[in-house]
Amino acid sequence: MFGGIAKAIFGSSNDRYVKSLQPVVNRINGFEPTISAMSDEELANQTVLFRQRLDAGETLDQILPEAFATVREAARRVLGQRHYDVQLIGGIVLHRGEIAEMRTGEGKTLVATLATYLNALPGKGVHVVTVNDYLASRDAEWMGRVYRFLGLTVGTIVPNLTDQQRRDAYNADITYATNNELGFDYLRDNMKYDRAQMVQRPFNHAIVDEVDSILIDEARTPLIISGPTDDKSELYMAIDLVVKDMTPADYEIDEKQKSVVLTEDGTERLERALEAAGLIEGGNLYDYENTQVVHHVNQALRANVIFKRDVDYLVKDGKVVIIDEFTGRMMDGRRWSDGLHQAVEAKEGVNIEPENQTLASITFQNYFRMYPKLSGMTGTAATEAAEFFDIYKMNVVTIPTNVPVRRIDEVDEFYKSLHDKFAAITVAIKEKQASGQPILVGTVSIEKSEMLSEFLQKEGVTHKVLNARYHEQEAHIVAQAGRLRAVTIATNMAGRGTDIQLGGNLEFRMLDEHPELEAGTPEYEAQAEKIRAEIAVEKEQVLAAGGLFVLGTERHESRRIDNQLRGRSGRQGDPGLSRFYLSLDDDLLRIFGPQTMFSKMVNSNLQEGEAIVSPWIAKAIQTAQKKVEARNYDIRKQVVEYDDVMNDQRKVIYEQRADIMDAETVDDVVAEMRGETVSGLVGDACPVGSYPEQWNVAGLKERVQAVFGFDPPIEDWLNEEAVDPEMLATRIQAQADAEIAAKAAELSPESWIQVEKSILLQSLDHHWKEHLATLDAVRQVIHLRQYAQKTPINEYKQEAFVLFERMLHALREDVTRTIALAQFGYTPPPLPEMPDFITSHTDPFLGQDDTFDRDAGSLGLITTRVPQFAMPQPSMPDELGEDPAQWEGRVGRNSPCPCGSGEKFKHCHGRVA
Repeated sequence: MFGGIAKAIFGSSNDRYVKSLQPVVNRINGFEPTISAMSDEELANQTVLFRQRLDAGETLDQILPEAFATVREAARRVLGQRHYDVQLIGGIVLHRGEIAEMRTGEGKTLVATLATYLNALPGKGVHVVTVNDYLASRDAEWMGRVYRFLGLTVGTIVPNLTDQQRRDAYNADITYATNNELGFDYLRDNMKYDRAQMVQRPFNHAIVDEVDSILIDEARTPLIISGPTDDKSELYMAIDLVVKDMTPADYEIDEKQKSVVLTEDGTERLERALEAAGLIEGGNLYDYENTQVVHHVNQALRANVIFKRDVDYLVKDGKVVIIDEFTGRMMDGRRWSDGLHQAVEAKEGVNIEPENQTLASITFQNYFRMYPKLSGMTGTAATEAAEFFDIYKMNVVTIPTNVPVRRIDEVDEFYKSLHDKFAAITVAIKEKQASGQPILVGTVSIEKSEMLSEFLQKEGVTHKVLNARYHEQEAHIVAQAGRLRAVTIATNMAGRGTDIQLGGNLEFRMLDEHPELEAGTPEYEAQAEKIRAEIAVEKEQVLAAGGLFVLGTERHESRRIDNQLRGRSGRQGDPGLSRFYLSLDDDLLRIFGPQTMFSKMVNSNLQEGEAIVSPWIAKAIQTAQKKVEARNYDIRKQVVEYDDVMNDQRKVIYEQRADIMDAETVDDVVAEMRGETVSGLVGDACPVGSYPEQWNVAGLKERVQAVFGFDPPIEDWLNEEAVDPEMLATRIQAQADAEIAAKAAELSPESWIQVEKSILLQSLDHHWKEHLATLDAVRQVIHLRQYAQKTPINEYKQEAFVLFERMLHALREDVTRTIALAQFGYTPPPLPEMPDFITSHTDPFLGQDDTFDRDAGSLGLITTRVPQFAMPQPSMPDELGEDPAQWEGRVGRNSPCPCGSGEKFKHCHGRVA
C-alpha cells in the first residue's frame, strides 16, 4: 500500500530516471540554433572536430550534447526527420549501455543513429544488430545516408559475401548485420589459419534492435558450425518404418518438454519389431551394442509424434524446412541436430542429408557478453527485465511515447471450442471490414492461419495471408495492412520490421504499381504525388473507422509476442483497437493452463458459440504465460550454465590459436610440448618412488620409438651409477632435440616456422573438435547423475575439466609425434581441402533450431572453403622408376603425382579402382 502511495507521489523509479535525463536533453536543444546555422560542409566537419577533441582527452559523455545535436540536424537535412525529445532520451539510454523500451512506431531506427554516431567517433567500430537480412540492408542504406553525410563509413554484413567484402564491412565505422552473421563470422574466424584471413576486429559496442527477440528468444539455442559425417540413410528409413507401426498405447507424450517415452509394453513390442527387421542384436534394445539404434528410435519417435508438418516445419522443393516458432519464418539452410532432422526427412520420405559433427559453437549470451558495451531497443522488454540484468547486466528503461497512446485494449473473449472461436472471429472481421476498418489478425502457426483463411473464404471475406509459405511477399503485405478494409493474417509478428501506416505505404505502392519507374525521375515523382494524395484521403477514412484493429486468435507462450502484435496498432497517437479470442483447445491453455479453470469451464452452462469475457480468465491466462516464461528462462539459464563451462575452455583455445598465428616463432611452444611429452612418457614407465628394476624399460623404449622415431640406449644408461627418472628424461629430450634440430636444418627458417605453426593449429583444431563431440555426449547424459543425489551442472564442470586436461595431454603428444616423424620435402605441399561445413542454431537439449539465417544457401553449405595450411607429407624417394605400378606405397597419397600431371597422386596414378 505504502509503495503505491509513494509511486503516486514521486513516480516509479523508471519515471525518476527518465526525468533525470531531461537536463541533458535541454543541453542538446541548446546547441540546436548554433548547429542549424551551419552550412552542410561545416556540419559534416563536426566529425573531424569531435575526433580531435577525443584525441585531446575529452570523453564521449562530454561531447554527447553537441554530437546528438549534430546528428539531429543531419537527419533533418538528409532524411527530413527531426528527432523528438523522447528519441533523444532513447539515444542517451543506448549510449549508457541500457535497453530502451519504445513502443512500435516511435522511431527506434532513427533513435539508434544518435548512440551509433557518438560511439563510432573513436574509430573502434559499432555493430548495429538486426533480426534479418532485409532490415540490415534497409537500415544501413536508410540511416547510412546520415552517417555518410557526416563523414563516417558504413558496412553491411549479409549472406554470401566474400571474406574481403566482410573484412571491409567490419572495418567500417558502423556495421549493420544480423546476430547470426556476427556469431558465425566469429566462429569461422577462429577456425582460420592466418590472422590476415580473419574478418572481424576487436569488439567495441553493439546496439541490438529487437533486443528481446535476439537476446531472449533466440538465446535458447547456440550457434553451431558443423561438418558432415557418414551417410546412414537406410538406418533412418528402416527405423522410421518400425516406429510408424507403433500405437499411442506404446508411448507417453510430454508436450511441455517435447519428449516421448516408451511404455513397458511399447518397449517389448518395439524390440520384437527391431529384431525382426535385423536392426538390433540379442533382442534387448538397451544392450550396449544397440546404443546407436536406441538414439535413432528416440529421434524417430519425436519426429513422428511431436513434430507436426506446417507447424514445426514444412516440406518445400523436396526438403524439410524448419519454421521459427517466434517469427513464423522459414529457416532455409537450418537443420535440427543429433539426427532429428534426418528422422523428420525419413518420416516425410524426402532425400536424407548426412548428420553433422560440431566443429565450433557459441551461445548468443556468451557472444554478446564479449562486447565491452552492449545496448538494445525494442517495444517489449519490461517483462524480461530481470533476465536482461541477470545475464547481460543491462537495465530496461521504458521511454515515454511522443504522443499519448489512444489504442483501446479490450478484455479477451473466451469460447468453448476452436470452431466457435473461429466463427466468432469471422463475424468480427466481416463487421469491421464493412465499416472500412483495416484488420491485422495474429496467429501462432501456419496451420491456424490456413484454417482461419478457409473460414474467411467461405464467408467471401477478401484477405491476405502472411506466413512462412509466402515469405517473399512479406514486406509488401505488411506495409499495406493499414489500408481501408484490408484484412491481413500474420503468423507471429515478432521482428517483421515493416511499419504499418494507416492509409497505405507510399514506397511499397510505387514498387507494386509502378515497378518500371526509377526513383528521382519526374515521372516517378508525378505518380508518387498522385498516390500520396490517395493515401492522405484513405488515411482519414481509416482514422474515422477507428484505426487498425489487431485481432489475436490465440495467446502466445510469451506475453512479449502478444504485446508486439498489439503494438502494431496505435502508433504515434493514432486510434486503434486490440482484442484476443481464446478457446479451451488453444495449446497454451491445454498444456499449461490451470486444471481448475478447465473443470469450471467444462461444467458451466456455456452454450455453443457463446463467449465469456472475464477478468478472472485473463488473470489465469497471464499466470499460464508466466509459467511458460519462467520455464523458458530456466532452459536459457541452463544453456548458459553449460556453455559457460565450455566458454572458459573456448577462450583458452581461441587465445592459443591467436597467439600461435601472431607469434614470429613457435619454437618455445613446441619445445615445451616436447619436454612435457618426454616427462609424461618417463613418468608412466618409471613411477615416483619405484626401484629401477621395477621400471617398464621395454614399454618406455617402445613409446619413445612410436613418438620420436628413434631407439634410446636406456639399458646402457641403467648401467651407470645414480640413475634416476629425471636423468632418463633429460637424455631422451636431448636426443629428441637433436633429431628435431637436424630436421629443421633441412628447411629454411621461414619454412620451418610455417611447418610448426601449421602442425600446431591443425592438431589444436582436431583435438578441440573431438573434445566438443565428447562434451556433447556428456551433456546429454549428465542429468542421470541426479539419481545419485548429485547436481548435474557441478558434475559436468568436473567432467569437462578432466576431459580438457586429457585433451591438452593428447594434443602435446600428437604435435610432438607429428613433427618428429614427418618427412619434409623442399616443395611446399598443396593446401588440403576442408569439408564444406554447415551453420545451425540448435538447442543442445531438445535439438530444436531457432534461427533464420540463409548464410549458406538452401542446404547451408558454405561455398568458399576455409583456407588451411598443409600438414607435411612424406617426401618422395629419389629413385621411383618409370613404372607407375611401383609408385604405390612409396609416394604420399596427397603428394604431387610423379608423372607430372599436377594432380595429387591419389587423384591420378594412385586412384583406387
